Amino acid sequence: MSGMRTFLSVSGMVAVVGLGFGMWSIMSPGEEQRRELIKNLPESNPKRMEETRKRNALVMQALKEAAETDENIARGPAR
Repeated sequence: MSGMRTFLSVSGMVAVVGLGFGMWSIMSPGEEQRRELIKNLPESNPKRMEETRKRNALVMQALKEAAETDENIARGPAR
């Protein structure tokens, strides 16, 4: 009886995993949709990438300046 219960439990788990994999396969985009998605990503637009680089440089500069001072810049200007 214990062997039968183990067999049914394992079979049930395999069926659930198989069902999950099958649903994932059906829902995932095809190769053509994937290429179209990648083509429309912001990283593929050179102008957008340059804006992102400039913004990141400004943020890093502000962080560097904040790290070099003892003033708490989160509270605003010193009073």
